[in-house]
Amino acid sequence: MTRLPERPDLDHVKKQAKDLLAACRRGDPRAFARFRDALPAAAGRSDEAIGVLGLRLHDAQSCIAREYGFPSWAELRGFVEARRALADDRPGSVLAWLRLVYAGDVAGGMNRARPEAASRMLEERPGLVSGDPALACAVGDLGAIRAAMAADPGWLGRPGGPLALPPLIAVTHSGLVRLPAFRERLLAAAKLLLDAGADPNRTIGSRSPPGSVEEPSRETPLSALYGAAGQNRDPAMTALLLEAGADPNDGESLYHSLENPACTRLLLEAGARVTGTNALYRVLDLDDVETLRLLLAHGGDPNEGAGGGPTNSLGRPLFWAIRRRRSPAHIEALLAAGADPSVRMPDGTGAEALALRFGLMEVAALLAQRTGGEALSEEDRFVAACAAGDAETARSIRARRPDLPSALPEARLRLLPDLAGAGAGDAVRVMVELGWPIAIAGGDWGASALNHAVFRGDADLVRFLLAHGASWEERHGFGDNACGTLAWASLNEPEGGGDWVGCAEALLASGMPAGRPDTAGTDGIVVAGQVRRFSDEVGDVLLGR
Repeated sequence: MTRLPERPDLDHVKKQAKDLLAACRRGDPRAFARFRDALPAAAGRSDEAIGVLGLRLHDAQSCIAREYGFPSWAELRGFVEARRALADDRPGSVLAWLRLVYAGDVAGGMNRARPEAASRMLEERPGLVSGDPALACAVGDLGAIRAAMAADPGWLGRPGGPLALPPLIAVTHSGLVRLPAFRERLLAAAKLLLDAGADPNRTIGSRSPPGSVEEPSRETPLSALYGAAGQNRDPAMTALLLEAGADPNDGESLYHSLENPACTRLLLEAGARVTGTNALYRVLDLDDVETLRLLLAHGGDPNEGAGGGPTNSLGRPLFWAIRRRRSPAHIEALLAAGADPSVRMPDGTGAEALALRFGLMEVAALLAQRTGGEALSEEDRFVAACAAGDAETARSIRARRPDLPSALPEARLRLLPDLAGAGAGDAVRVMVELGWPIAIAGGDWGASALNHAVFRGDADLVRFLLAHGASWEERHGFGDNACGTLAWASLNEPEGGGDWVGCAEALLASGMPAGRPDTAGTDGIVVAGQVRRFSDEVGDVLLGR
C-alpha cells in the first residue's frame, strides 16, 4: 500500500490521478498494470482490453484511492481534508475527525460518514480519542467507557463530547461499526451501556440543515435505533436495541432500513407499523419487490394515502408504483394484498390509464383484467403511444388531431419531465419531436426534462434536448438551473454509470458560460457569476483543462 505524506495535499493527489489517466491513454504498460492491480473493472484484463475500456478521471481517482488503501475517492478525499485540519492544529480538529465517523444528521451538515478515512486517521494518531469518554464511545473503547461509568454514574445519560451526544447514541450512530476492526467492539459497547441502564429510546435532534450541532432540530428526533437500523443498517446492533426495548416505531428507522431488508425484517417482527411511515412508497423507489411483499405481509396497507409530496399528489401506492414504472410483479403484489384496481386519482384518472401514460403496456393489461378495461379517448391513445415510444401510432393519431399535444391539459404535458426523470429516453424523444413543450416542469422536484436528464447523467438525452430548444437556464423546483443540477449530480452521482462529463460538454456547446476558478480561494468554480462545486473531472471540462 502506498503511504500518504505527513501533510497530504489534495491538489497533488488529484494530479496523480490525472497523470495516471494520461499515461494509460498513452499506452504505458505501467499504467495498465496499476489499473489492473487496483481497479476492479480492470482486474484480470490484458493491456489491450484495459486500453479500450474508455477509462475516465473518476476511474483513475478510484485507482489512486485504492493504492493508498481507501475503498473510494470520497474516502481518500475526506481523509486528506481531515488530516490537514489535524496537521495544521486548527481549532475543531477532533470535530473534523468526528465528521468522518458520523453522518451529517449527527455531526452537522449533509455529509455521509467516511469510516475508512476515520479509521486511517486513528491508525496514524491513536491518541486522538484519548481523554474523552464520548470519543471512546465512537470507537467502542470498553475500558474507557467502564471507567467513565465508574467515575460518574450520571455520565450514562448525559450528552457529552464535541457533538453533545448521549453515550448510547454515540455508539449506535458510529459509522465505524461498518468496519470489521470496530464492529464487535461497538456491539459490546452498546450492550455494556444497555446493561448498565442506558435508555434504548434516547433521542437527539437532527443536526442536518436547518439544524446544527449548536441548535439541533426539535422537529426531527433521531433515536439510537435509527443509527443502528437506518444509518448503519447493522442487523446485530438493531437486534440488540430491540431486545433491550427500543421502540421500532420511532418515525425514521423503518423507512431508512429498507436498503438492508434484514434490518427491516427485525423491525417488523418487533412490531414496527408500516402505516404512516411512507415505507411502502419508499420501497417502490428502490425497486425491491421482495421487500415490498415483506411490508405488505406485515400489515402494509396497499391503499394507504401518502403523508406528503410528491407522493400525496397521486394518492395510493398503486399509482406510485406506476409513476415509478415498476414491473407487473410489483403491481401483482399490491393487488394480491388488496390494492383497489378501480381507484382513481384526485383528477379522476384510473390506474390503467395512468399505466398507459407511463408506457407500461403489460401493467395496463394486468389492470384491465381486474377492472374490465377503461374507455380511452383519442387523447389517451396519443399519450399512450408517445409514452411507449411508438412514434408511428402517435403520428397517425396526430394526423387526425393536429391540435395534439397542445390541446392536452397541463397535467398530461408534465409527462415529458416525468418520463425523463424515469429514464424513458425513447418516449421523451418521441414527445419532443411531436411538439411537447420542452421546458415544462414536472417530476418529483418540479424540473424540466433537461434538468432530469442532467441529474441522471444521460448525456445523449441532454444533447438531444438542447438540440431541440432546451436551455441550461431552465429552473427547477429548488430554484436552480441545469448548471446547479450538474454540480449536485456530478458530486453525488445519484445514478450509477452517469456521464456528467458528457452533460457538461453538451451544456457548454449549447451556450452555457465556461467556468473560472473562484478568486476567493475556495475550490469552487464560478459559472455565470455563481460559485459552485463540481466533481473534479466535470470541473476540468468547465475550466477548459
